[in-house]
Amino acid sequence: MNSVQLAHGSGGLAMQQLINSLFMEAFANPWLAEQEDQARLELAQLAAEGDRLAFSTDSYVIDPLFFPGGNIGKLAICGTANDVAVSGAIPRYLSCGFILEEGLPMETLKSVVNSMAATAREAGIAIVTG
Repeated sequence: MNSVQLAHGSGGLAMQQLINSLFMEAFANPWLAEQEDQARLELAQLAAEGDRLAFSTDSYVIDPLFFPGGNIGKLAICGTANDVAVSGAIPRYLSCGFILEEGLPMETLKSVVNSMAATAREAGIAIVTG
């Protein structure tokens, strides 16, 4: 398929194929590989980094999706990481969710996802669920 279809959000085969071929590949890490609807992070590993856990969630809707210096994918990673960082915490893990319009070209989605993956890697952040 060259564009996002309603079937991609149905929970069926098309959705699983999209998740495996795009998101799992771009965001690859051990937590995401579990393919759960949540992520379980080891407390001992988290405790080794400090005695508090900071987390945030955010959503982004922009037009156009691509702009000078970035796109909605980069904005989503930087914006959410910034929400954690301004509190003095170090962003390490993110959850991400997508609400996609039917007809969105797959190449556009792929570009956004790859931008998110590159930005997250550069910042030392793992996208662990979504």
